[in-house]
Amino acid sequence: MLRAAVEADRDTVLAWRNHPEVRAVSFTTHVITAEEHAAWWARATTDPQRHVLIFTDDGVPSGVVMLDLRDDVPTWGFYLDVAGLTERGALLPAWMRLEKETVDFAFDELKVERLGGETLASNKQVIALHRRFGFRETRSYVREVDGTPQTVVWTERGRS
Repeated sequence: MLRAAVEADRDTVLAWRNHPEVRAVSFTTHVITAEEHAAWWARATTDPQRHVLIFTDDGVPSGVVMLDLRDDVPTWGFYLDVAGLTERGALLPAWMRLEKETVDFAFDELKVERLGGETLASNKQVIALHRRFGFRETRSYVREVDGTPQTVVWTERGRS
């Protein structure tokens, strides 16, 4: 299930974001400070063109989804509570449910016509998951991540 994030979620989301496995596949790999996160949170949760959603797995907050409607093609990103879901043996099923629920929310609730996102090319598992849910790789480009050029894959799908 997806629900709107509330202020009480802020620190939990920061802990998920700073997990080493999440940082390793992110465009910003340093440990995010509380101040950095609070500034991002304030911008993201008050902008009507952005949606910060909490994904719950069996009633337990287990991930965050960010949808950004400011560009011609709305974008999305997410990360999970890797530690908690791994401990419960629920990481892969939760990952798949999060993607399905996000796609449904974007097309059914927000009524977007297209949805796209960026993934590091090295993150083959996420790219494969996106393919499974109808996303197509439409282009790739190089982006600097912590001073190192990295190939990024843009995936996109339309309302089906």
